[in-house]
Amino acid sequence: MLKITINEPNLGKEEILAVTSVLKKGLLTSSANQGGNNVQKFEKLVSSYVKSKYAIAVNSGTAALQAALYALDIKKNDEVLIPSFTFVATANAVISTGAKPVFVDILKENYTIDPTDLEKKITKKTKAIIPVHIYGNIAFLDRISEIAKKYNLMVIEDSAQALGSTFKGKHSGTFFELGCYSMYPTKVITSGEGGFIVTNNKKLRDKLLMIRNHGMIHGYDTKIFGLNFRLSEISAAIASIQIEKLPKFLDKREKNAILLSQLISDLKINVPIQRKYEKVNWYLYTIRTKKRDYVLKKLNKKGIGATSYYPIPIHKTPFYNQKTSLPITEWAASKVLSLPIHPKITSKSIEFIAKSLREILNE
Repeated sequence: MLKITINEPNLGKEEILAVTSVLKKGLLTSSANQGGNNVQKFEKLVSSYVKSKYAIAVNSGTAALQAALYALDIKKNDEVLIPSFTFVATANAVISTGAKPVFVDILKENYTIDPTDLEKKITKKTKAIIPVHIYGNIAFLDRISEIAKKYNLMVIEDSAQALGSTFKGKHSGTFFELGCYSMYPTKVITSGEGGFIVTNNKKLRDKLLMIRNHGMIHGYDTKIFGLNFRLSEISAAIASIQIEKLPKFLDKREKNAILLSQLISDLKINVPIQRKYEKVNWYLYTIRTKKRDYVLKKLNKKGIGATSYYPIPIHKTPFYNQKTSLPITEWAASKVLSLPIHPKITSKSIEFIAKSLREILNE
């Protein structure tokens, strides 16, 4: 049966050669403050792409969030405002500092954090906001910026799903103090496991270099708390090739998204729409339908890897288990599903997805 995955890594001969080169040299990682040669190369490529002064490579998107929180001195009894409609890593990173994640509702428009509910949840303990650019959609940053300034709050952008997304020509992750990204295998670029942080603040950059390496600068001279968040030379070699391929990846995602929208826009579903001044990376093409579970099951039976992100919001998971009222979050969790549009999918497969969806909805 035809099998169309929701997302998959797009690797070629270049990545294989890059990994082989690292293996032959035998320098698989580096505990130097600046990182190994491949790490440094990758960081320069990232800074050039997103137009930030600095980039700090780490070994996962979760590590990026953790390191960012540590760099801003978020600690026990602090509160950090986050959406519940995202992957659990955002909340877990907050928990790891001893702070409390406070869950905020989302907007129907693009599933990002609701600034109105955000402001209502601010207390004397609130220290930071982590807006998530979910599915590649940019959060309402203008309003978030106003709130952050009004209450003197720090902002960390969770751009794990939004590398390449822009608003008013500016890249996600570059609007505030720190931006965090993921290079998990299903993201728009991958290094196997990996992530990175961007900033324009040299003090934060220098602090993050220590945090990713047990708080050290020269070795055995731990100055602040840190962990092993280092990105290996193998992963950095892959990532350096991937970041250079990213424009082509995003171009193919956009073409697939446009074609799919043309083919299904007349159906009784809500298709994703970009806001004015927004350019999304089309990490996930997310539709909304009242018959979500039925449609999802039928698509999967046809070999189409449609998936629901996220059927259980974080605050409803067994670990968090909060009775917080987040009506739009819970509504979205029961209605949305994402369709495959990644670069390895052909126009023929897009047509098959559209035809299958039409048949299911017209049953």
